[in-house]
This record gives sequence, C-alpha cells and structure tokens, in this order.
Amino acid sequence: MYRHADLPTTIPVFPLPGALLLPRARLPLHIFEPRYLQMIDDTLKTGHRLIGMIQPRAQKSGDGRQLQTIGCAGRLTQLSETEDRRYMITLSGVSRFRVTREIMGFQPYLQADVSWDGFERDLGKAEIDTDFNRAAFLALLHRYFESQDLSTDWENLKDADEELLIDSLSMLCPFEPEEKQALLEAPSLATRRETVVTLMEFALRGGSSEDALQ
Repeated sequence: MYRHADLPTTIPVFPLPGALLLPRARLPLHIFEPRYLQMIDDTLKTGHRLIGMIQPRAQKSGDGRQLQTIGCAGRLTQLSETEDRRYMITLSGVSRFRVTREIMGFQPYLQADVSWDGFERDLGKAEIDTDFNRAAFLALLHRYFESQDLSTDWENLKDADEELLIDSLSMLCPFEPEEKQALLEAPSLATRRETVVTLMEFALRGGSSEDALQ
C-alpha cells in the first residue's frame, strides 16, 4: 500500500489512445517501441516502479501540451521478455494524477511533473456503489455485448464485486478515447457506473459519442 507522501512528483508517462487504467485495476500491455522499452528499463531501476498511463490530446493545446490533464499511475508488477526483446507487462493501478508540466528531456519518452492532490481516495480500499442494481446492469450489459459481438464469462461477472466489475468494463469495452477519459475522471464509482450505462445505452440506440457525453 502507498501513502500519499510516498508518491513521486515526476513520473514517466505512456500516452496511449483508448487505453485506460484505474486504481486497484490491472492493465496488461505489449511493449515493443524502442523508446518505451527504454522507459520500462529505466522504471525498473526506480524504487516506485510507477508509470503514468494517460490519453494524448487529439490536438496540441494552445500552450503546446500533448497530454490530457488527468491520468492514472500504475506500478509495474509483472514483466516477461520475448526472444526478440519485446516486453509483456502488467501495471497495477495505484492513483490518478494531474499533470502540472510535461517534460521532454534526455530520455526518448515523455515524463511529467504530477500532483496527486484530490485523489487520496484512490489509495484506500475498494469503493462501494450502494445503488448498484446488478440484475439490471447485467441485462443491459448482455444486450450491449451482443450488439458489439463481444463475449465474456457471465458466471464470473455475476459474482464480481461492483468495483471490479464496473472498472474492468470501463477499461475493456470499446469506448472512444474521450469516453474513456470521462470514465477516468468520474469522481466516484457510482458516477463511473452511470457513465458506463449511458455509453452502453447510446451505443444500443445508435447514438454518437458526442451525444453520449452531452
């Protein structure tokens, strides 16, 4: 377990459109670009082993920023190397962060100065969604998966706790990058669940991403 004071003020960041990491969740990644192989090698030398997953902006902002403001840091907890020197890694979500400054220095990958303020709850126990209606949620999910030609282990979903279920779906469902960002920035598990429901309902109605987020 991390304490707020243990978290570094500068971390390497991995901008990847559509990839979402949430606190207490796990994200598997296949690393093959030389700059990100270097990032993994450098991260292994640190005490914290944290990498920030973040969405890149569709366009640079007026101040030249390439990244969204909020991302989520994960600890590098698993790594295997292929014969052609690719990495298969797993990041375990620790906490969301706010980018205060993007850094492009001597390394071939981006780093960022970050603030963890406002995300203290990410370091605590799993959240509980007291208004979660599992039966209604799974019924909607079943219709959404059929519409997207997706499959899953429904028996395991019936028994999964609500945070694991909602966050896993937030990460795995084929939502657009801006929709993933909205899920990341949701202030509570209940808000994230409501957002997932809205996105699935609009997909079933043939609604656009812009409609879903208005």
